[in-house]
Amino acid sequence: MNFSSKLLENAVAEFAKLPGVGQKTALRLVLHLLNQDKQDVERFSTAVTKLRNEIQFCRVCHNISDLPVCEICSSHRRDHSLICVVEDTRDVMAIENTNQFNGVYHVLGGLISPMDGVGPSDLQVDTLIERLKPTADNEVKEVVFALSATMEGDTTLFYLHKKLKSFNITITTIARGIAFGGELEYVDEITLGRSIATRVPYENSLSK
Repeated sequence: MNFSSKLLENAVAEFAKLPGVGQKTALRLVLHLLNQDKQDVERFSTAVTKLRNEIQFCRVCHNISDLPVCEICSSHRRDHSLICVVEDTRDVMAIENTNQFNGVYHVLGGLISPMDGVGPSDLQVDTLIERLKPTADNEVKEVVFALSATMEGDTTLFYLHKKLKSFNITITTIARGIAFGGELEYVDEITLGRSIATRVPYENSLSK
């Protein structure tokens, strides 16, 4: 692709680094920005810069947050005895949109995938185990696994179950109304909501 400006070429190259964005789409986005008021472009630039520099990860659940402890973890209206384990922030957003879950979350930050060089030590497993230890303020009664129905998701789920089964808690998994190979974030809200509401003991899912 030939560019009439080096500045244009550099901007297109940066946009093309985004997932799912090719050069043609990147060029269309850059030209769109060029047609906007300077103030609008500056707000866009400021928002991205502030996102990168000021975003935090909740020290309790590891979800993306504006504060050291996210709004969900700090809420007294949530059931802190119920923890839903998910892969990343997108899954938290997907489950929250169903309005079927009133517990709290634990974001692993990925799934076990030997092919990609991702092992248990790369995930937030140790902090999950710490959260399950009873304290005077809170005692976890149930952990819900809400991981994608993929090989990596099942591998992670099996590993975590072995790590957690010594705790005196109920371990469940979302019902498999989700097709194998399906990513949680792409499941429609009704199906995902029903899967949360009709969760089953993890041991039962192994026999199916």
